Amino acid sequence: MALFVQITKRSLCSGFRALSTLPHPAATEGRQSRGFWFELNDTQKELQELARKFSREEIVVKAAEYDRTMEYPWDIMKKAWELGLSNCHIPQHCGGLELSCFDECLIAEEVAYGCTAIATAMGASNLGQAPLVAAGSKEQQKKFLGRLVEEPLVAAYAVTEPGAGSDVNGVRTRAEKKGDEYIINGQKMWITNGGVASWYFVLARTNPDPKCPASKAFTGFIVDRDTPGLTPGRKELNMGQRCSDTRGITFEDVRVPKENVLLAEGAGFKIAMAVFDKTRPPVCFLHMKSLHLHVVFRYQMTYVKVSFPR
Repeated sequence: MALFVQITKRSLCSGFRALSTLPHPAATEGRQSRGFWFELNDTQKELQELARKFSREEIVVKAAEYDRTMEYPWDIMKKAWELGLSNCHIPQHCGGLELSCFDECLIAEEVAYGCTAIATAMGASNLGQAPLVAAGSKEQQKKFLGRLVEEPLVAAYAVTEPGAGSDVNGVRTRAEKKGDEYIINGQKMWITNGGVASWYFVLARTNPDPKCPASKAFTGFIVDRDTPGLTPGRKELNMGQRCSDTRGITFEDVRVPKENVLLAEGAGFKIAMAVFDKTRPPVCFLHMKSLHLHVVFRYQMTYVKVSFPR
């Protein structure tokens, strides 16, 4: 329990603030209020406008071409990095903006207007970074998160397997400690940014006892892309998101130094759960924008072009 509290405190202190940052207007008038005012503050309005302009001027005009070629949108990712629209929750001591979860939602919603595949690529990198933000030491954060601040690189979250998705307890990839290293063997599947990431957050079972509770059986690692034995598989063809890079990843005797363990051995499950809580809202915003566009398109087709043709 103490370990869970420690992770939660780190998560809260790393910039994941409440969705509403403004008090209800009644509070400023000296009256008691039990609610929140969900109007965006000036900074959030500027952030939203920046993301909206970027999406309409840079993404919309290239989305169809990227979907056709299925190439990873590196030029878009680089421009997002230059504008500060990616890696938004990286702590300030690493050179990041340390924005809130809600701020990330605003960006995800606007980027998704241009292309959900590109929004997914950006969001997947944020997901890969989230375990480090929530549970990494300052040294680990500076080493791996600082790398993403210095260059337009991306991260990946390698947890899903052929038999385990959100059910983290089903992960079969194993890590065995030998001396000052852990040796990882296993197979990951459907890893977004799998073929382009600079490094991965990897969840593996370190306690082979099947009776060991999930809260103590798994460990989280940061694994560099160029580590020997790490092999990305073929690119998946995702309907509607063909320019995002989704692949399986094979780990064959991948050696990871103990310094790359997040928090402690056996803390991986708690880290993964804490991260899910903080990274699901932007995904929701992304798909709500996609749904909104579908409704608008259907309205135009039904009432403008079909029902009443000129």
